Amino acid sequence: MSLKNCPFNKREVLATRLLFLCAGLATATWASLIPIIKAHVGIDESTLGFLLLCLGAGAIFAMPISGALAIKYGCKRILQASAILIVVCLPFFALVNSVVSLAVLLVIFGLSIGTTDCVMNIQAVLVEERSKMSLMSGFHGFYSLGGIVGAGAVAVLLIAAFSAFEICLAMALVVLLCLLIARGDLLPFASQTEGPAFALPKGPVVLIGVICFAMFLAEGTVLDWSGIYLMDYQNASTGMAALGIFSFSITMTLGRLFGDRIITHFGQRVVLTISGLTASLGLLIAIAPMNFYLALFGYVLMGIGCANVVPIMFSAAGKQTYMSQATAIPAVTTLGYVGVLMGPASVGQIAHFTSLAAALVVIAILIAIATMLSFFVKVTRV
Repeated sequence: MSLKNCPFNKREVLATRLLFLCAGLATATWASLIPIIKAHVGIDESTLGFLLLCLGAGAIFAMPISGALAIKYGCKRILQASAILIVVCLPFFALVNSVVSLAVLLVIFGLSIGTTDCVMNIQAVLVEERSKMSLMSGFHGFYSLGGIVGAGAVAVLLIAAFSAFEICLAMALVVLLCLLIARGDLLPFASQTEGPAFALPKGPVVLIGVICFAMFLAEGTVLDWSGIYLMDYQNASTGMAALGIFSFSITMTLGRLFGDRIITHFGQRVVLTISGLTASLGLLIAIAPMNFYLALFGYVLMGIGCANVVPIMFSAAGKQTYMSQATAIPAVTTLGYVGVLMGPASVGQIAHFTSLAAALVVIAILIAIATMLSFFVKVTRV
């Protein structure tokens, strides 16, 4: 479809926010029900680890391909298809009763989540460009908000004695409702510029991808290791240790929801630099052997710092001219997702040979290096 025949509509912003919200909600629903699904299928931690790799493999496989599909069929068709697949998958998480069926389901769910993550970011880049406003942080904020709402809703429904199937069905209906509201304003194209359907990252896209890899790795590390660190090193109880993830998640969500206003006022360069330094400093404070509440303050700082780096990088990927948006975004998304998968495992290996505190220091240094690399990425100043 010609862009001249498809002028910008403000409802595109709402539609994009709803897609990000749905992706966060669906991911949180699955993650929150992992203990119940694990008990229902009767698997141990080792098998669960393999099954989580099935999810990751499906997502990583889908991301490069989804960009090519979006170029051919447009964001609207691909997002509708992937969102419907998410809706179909969710209830089956409560029904599967074997390792094989759960593995197949997780691959399919990974394909749907990976496709949605990739193409909704292509849509987000295009909507931001068409609106001539800073919107990317807010879009990613709705993903984080979806994660918090999803996890909270599952917890409340479980306490209220709803079954896993009823919860999954309810969440699937919420995703379907959001899709029905958004579908009319999803973009029927995938790129403002011409380019190949698939290409390896090149030019600034490589650097942007590396920075996203580092930041996603850091986020994954906090989510998977903060509770263990607070329990083992700060002598926190199980309930108190969960406050580390909570503090990080809440401040990152708020930082993204208000990030567009901050970026508009100060410019991407200032926000990017201060954010990276704050995240690195926050993690160092969190692992300092002092006291529990100082550690929580460190996770608060890290949440604030991590909030807007990735959204700014996605905006930069959409504005660079070496690759079309529909080929650059899948490359950046894939590298970022690899970081999410590698983070917890790499921290575990480093901790095995040194200590968990030393491993987290390495992550703090990695964030600082990513911040320095960001100076070579072209972003707006004010």
